[in-house]
Amino acid sequence: VQLQASGGGLVQAGGSLKLSCAASTDSFSSYAMAWFRQAPGKEREFVAGISWSGGSTYYSDSVKGRFTISRDNAKSTMYLQMNNLKLEDTAVYYCAADGSGVVAGLKDTYEYDDWGQGTQVTVSS
Repeated sequence: VQLQASGGGLVQAGGSLKLSCAASTDSFSSYAMAWFRQAPGKEREFVAGISWSGGSTYYSDSVKGRFTISRDNAKSTMYLQMNNLKLEDTAVYYCAADGSGVVAGLKDTYEYDDWGQGTQVTVSS
């Protein structure tokens, strides 16, 4: 499946952004989905994951309580609402799809079959 991430930008610390990930498939509801991020010089890390139905969500400790992952299967789109952004949230954010769809919230990049191109989020002081 092809994924297109959007919504990144420059925001001040404490501000908010909402990322979107549009999927080019009619079977979007069969995919578990996730957001990852990669800061300069660091490895790509898990941010949030969501089950195929949207009924189960998972977060890294660093974003829990500030970020909310959601999906709209009718629109084949996943979202990441990011509130109270911090300087350390600066990174390229990637959406990812797991075609097995059985288990959500997997934190290793190799578990995911397809990736979006990434969208830059920069938080300034």
